[in-house]
Amino acid sequence: MSKPGSPRTDAMVRGRQADTERRRTRVEQSLRDLQAAGEEVSVTAVARRAGVDRTFLYRHRDLLTQIHTAEQCPAEGAVKGAGVSRSSLMADLAAANERNARVMGRIGLLEQRLSQLMGEQTWRESGLGAPDGVDKLQQRIVELEQERGDLKLKLDEAVEDLDATRSTNRELTRALNQTG
Repeated sequence: MSKPGSPRTDAMVRGRQADTERRRTRVEQSLRDLQAAGEEVSVTAVARRAGVDRTFLYRHRDLLTQIHTAEQCPAEGAVKGAGVSRSSLMADLAAANERNARVMGRIGLLEQRLSQLMGEQTWRESGLGAPDGVDKLQQRIVELEQERGDLKLKLDEAVEDLDATRSTNRELTRALNQTG
């Protein structure tokens, strides 16, 4: 093993420092290139472009800070006139999704109305009858269903009254039989 301070150890340290400097230079250049091209800046993108491991960036906090700053604030020349950042793109995407949902809802309503109108037109043209008659029948069905519900309630009440009367009758009959 080489001792600290020996020529061999010093050469190894200088070689390692030179390698680190070369990688730092590649990272800084990659960051500038990504910004100039208007591409998304991220730790992964910079590391990939510079040909370094992401852990290298995490060991060098100053480089990591530069990358995070560039993520939030794109370079001036990257996209002229547009303040494009990841957060603004995410906000635009969310707004577009909301607009899309509203448009899809409106399309559904329009399709339903179109289907109704086409059905009514076909119904009239076929000579089978008028939709007004169908509407009257549907109203009558609703009325009859309501009547049925009311009658069912009355029947349930009458059955309860009958059960109560039968129970009272049994008790009275039992009482008469015991005294007699």
